[in-house]
Amino acid sequence: MQQSPNQSPPVLELRHVTKSFGGAIALDDVDFALRPGTIHGLLGENGAGKSTLVKIISGVHTEYDGEMFLDGQPVRFRSPADAKAAGIGMVYQELSVFRSLTVAENIFSTNQPLNQLGMVNWRAMNRAAREHLDDLQLEVSEKAVVGLLSVGLQQMVEIARILFSGARIIILDEPTSALSPIEAERLFEFMKRLRGQGRTLVLITHFIEDALRVCDTITILKNSRNVITTESKSLTKQDVIHLMIGTDAKVLEESYLDMRTHRSKDARGAVVLEAQGITKRGVFESVSFQLHEGEILGLYGFMGAGTSELAQSLFGRQRLDSGLLLMDGRPVQIRTPEEAKKAGLAFVPENRRSSLHLGEPVYKNVSLAHLDRIVGWILHPALEVQMAKDQIRQLSIRPGNPFLPVGGLSGGNQQKVVLAKWLIHPPRVLVLVEPTRGMDVGAKAEVIQLMHRLSDEGVAILLVSAEPETILANSDRIMVFSRGRVTKQFADDEEVTKEALMRYAA
Repeated sequence: MQQSPNQSPPVLELRHVTKSFGGAIALDDVDFALRPGTIHGLLGENGAGKSTLVKIISGVHTEYDGEMFLDGQPVRFRSPADAKAAGIGMVYQELSVFRSLTVAENIFSTNQPLNQLGMVNWRAMNRAAREHLDDLQLEVSEKAVVGLLSVGLQQMVEIARILFSGARIIILDEPTSALSPIEAERLFEFMKRLRGQGRTLVLITHFIEDALRVCDTITILKNSRNVITTESKSLTKQDVIHLMIGTDAKVLEESYLDMRTHRSKDARGAVVLEAQGITKRGVFESVSFQLHEGEILGLYGFMGAGTSELAQSLFGRQRLDSGLLLMDGRPVQIRTPEEAKKAGLAFVPENRRSSLHLGEPVYKNVSLAHLDRIVGWILHPALEVQMAKDQIRQLSIRPGNPFLPVGGLSGGNQQKVVLAKWLIHPPRVLVLVEPTRGMDVGAKAEVIQLMHRLSDEGVAILLVSAEPETILANSDRIMVFSRGRVTKQFADDEEVTKEALMRYAA
């Protein structure tokens, strides 16, 4: 591992850190050092170990092998509160600002100044907040309601709040995933000002070019190990991609090309779903595609690229601002999930538990999407149970008891239940978002097999995933998204590699 030439003593250092979950190694003998007054990029694929590393630093994971040092002294945080007290702040993708409160109230959310009567001293709080914002050169009114600010400014308010609480090390997890280019640039300038004030920042991002431009130092994790720590100016985008994926690229390319030879353009059926310039302002823009009967169209992009939101819009969970959708060549308006179902669409979200009633038995979860077909004047539980039993048998759902609460099943079997409710009356179009995330190898294989079975039966499938392996191995065609726009549509006969996916998505 090449080290950064910045030889100032690290403000925080991890030595030989190893962390496992149930026998699976998440970090393997990792060294990591943060120098004061720098922006340190932390890059790597999904599952490389980035989240585990920062959760150890921020006190979320408390049990691990190895050592951590703060200002040269050994330390082991027992909770996030310990890390916060030591001056470490974490800014997550899902912001924790209080949207209904003002900027000043957010900054002072845990320590509001009181007057002699024990009441909040609003004047003193607003004045102190203004001084803090001025110190940070943050141009926002201390009296502004945070929920009315742009997402970018909300992030800066959260950072200001963390700094006010005493943080000198700030970890930002994918901070630009929901930002426009202008907002992202404003955030980067803010980060540089903080660096100039001696703060130390960690930037976790999938956007390689941003990391190379903003960060002083880059650490790349691969397969739970630190493969390099070096100055960002010594790396190119291609260097980073190669270090992140290594020799896997060629193996995956060959695997994917073998898979693609099983299907040809002529084998695809008629166009089932067509999108013409569909747009949701600030999320995705001018997206057009055709989805054929029996085809799996892969949508690849990092978190914040707009692919998940696009999937939700197709199912009526979010409203489109403009553009046209056609089913079987006829224009359709999809404003609600009910309208989507009537049009012939089905949707499996990224969070499978959100589409299940965890306390209810398997059979009720399976029949839920079809109650309008099996309910006349009265409900027929026996029919519901029989439908569920048929699906349990076909999909090998385990345990095979339709009366068990679905919340007690494993993640893979819960996903099968989600799919089962759409298999009773197969849809024309099935939208799958991260269908195998968080599953073991066996469960993934079974769910993938189900997906291909549906495709072989003529169901048109839109597969949305940030996992390049999933997209490469299972898509007939691939569209790549970056920051709400389609950056590449691979032709049927065009070679596709993991490196190419990442290049167009970054």
